[in-house]
Amino acid sequence: MKSASLLTLLLLAGAAQAQNIDRGQLLYETHCASCHTERLHDREKSIIRSYANLRAEVGKRAAMTNRRFTPDELEDVIEFLDRSHYRFDVPRRGK
Repeated sequence: MKSASLLTLLLLAGAAQAQNIDRGQLLYETHCASCHTERLHDREKSIIRSYANLRAEVGKRAAMTNRRFTPDELEDVIEFLDRSHYRFDVPRRGK
């Protein structure tokens, strides 16, 4: 019984994490992509060199939009960008 409960929790956690990245992608595409093209995320030319840089830039750039992002939404955008472009090796947050 314990193993079934643990498996269920792991599956739910994975689904929630995927949903957060999907939400991050949606937020990015809706509020950021009009000014940011794919070439902005070119690893060779990017000013983003660490996960901390990525977090700082997302926070700075989010303030330039006409939308007030929640902390969770910003984290979702950061995770989306990290997974889709930067791929820094950092522990993922759990929800």
